[in-house]
Amino acid sequence: MCLSIPSKVVKIDKERNSATVDTMGVTREAGLDLVDLDEIKVGDYVLLHIGFVMNKIDEEDALESLKVYNEILQALDDEERQQVVLKDDACENRGS
Repeated sequence: MCLSIPSKVVKIDKERNSATVDTMGVTREAGLDLVDLDEIKVGDYVLLHIGFVMNKIDEEDALESLKVYNEILQALDDEERQQVVLKDDACENRGS
């Protein structure tokens, strides 16, 4: 199962068509090939899938989702918590 945790765009590299995003304290690169580059700005919240930004989401919705994720993660230790966030990168694209 894949969880798409809201991630905040912290940097955009137009030459590489990528963004650096922060997902609950874990930063990573994400491709911008599947979205309109003019639509994504630093500070926006986005959803990722297999290393690509899929879409921008409303900040209020993103913060509410992150609140729920944080409540879930409170029950995990530090290593388990980091693995939940990092596993999102390894999610395979599975058809329905």
